Amino acid sequence: MFNFFKKDNKIKNALTKTTQNFLKGIFSFTSSTLDEFELDEIESTLIKADLGVDLSVELIETIKDKKIKPNELKNFLKQEFEAIFNSVDNYQLNFDKNKLNIYFVVGVNGAGKTTLIGKLANRFKKENLKVLLIAGDTFRAAAQEQLEIWAKRAEVDILIDKIPASALCFKGIDKAKKENYDVVIIDSAGRLQNKFNLIEELKKIKNVITKKLEQNDILETILVLDGTQGQNSINQANVFSEAVNIDSCAITKLDGSPKGGIILSIIKDLKIPVKLVGVGEKIDDLVDFNKTEFIDAIFEQ
Repeated sequence: MFNFFKKDNKIKNALTKTTQNFLKGIFSFTSSTLDEFELDEIESTLIKADLGVDLSVELIETIKDKKIKPNELKNFLKQEFEAIFNSVDNYQLNFDKNKLNIYFVVGVNGAGKTTLIGKLANRFKKENLKVLLIAGDTFRAAAQEQLEIWAKRAEVDILIDKIPASALCFKGIDKAKKENYDVVIIDSAGRLQNKFNLIEELKKIKNVITKKLEQNDILETILVLDGTQGQNSINQANVFSEAVNIDSCAITKLDGSPKGGIILSIIKDLKIPVKLVGVGEKIDDLVDFNKTEFIDAIFEQ
């Protein structure tokens, strides 16, 4: 595993809007017991933070059953959130410096997929690793052009061609093996307008990658989700899960969203760890998700 994480408060700062919602809507009750109006207020706050209706209702029912008091609410929710995070393992990106590390990145157009790939490439480059980007969104010339711009910013190599994406990936992985690259990051199409074509395309690419894998190679399929999209991200995740086995999620644009609770919803509903978080527009504004810092950002006020 490869851990970039440094405790620099970037996740805490990105969650400012989410934590403000929690503080205003949940931790300000002063009564000795929670009445129906206050319970409704708590449920509304949880939903607005994008924990999702099912999880929010489940938490409210538990509060009722256990007769949680207002002064117990913070500890109760903290324990519940920790339990959700502990339900999945491995929040670090899979990496081994002695192996070829392949990251297949999927997600809808507009989610910030290309930007995330560029930022991730930059981080690997800073570790003095040899990085190859494969411009696998062959349906959109603009997508390949954008990835080429990021490749130049990160000072890494890129493979672009007008051949089908699956053939391009075959060619790219061959190149990586022959020229001793450490990291390959593969972009992909994300056109949900035609779901069938998208799924078939992603299946072809994943099959090619899998066939090219050797025993020691590492493959991680990363789903990129827009942090401002809330519960719509769950629907997107289900579409991509139909096509390929998702190993982890990356959440982009978290700094502009009051919906940080979507991270909990993803982990609980999909059983997929969130490993990367975009917290700004700069090339260095990509951090490893850290569940402890997430909990602290919300509860240690």
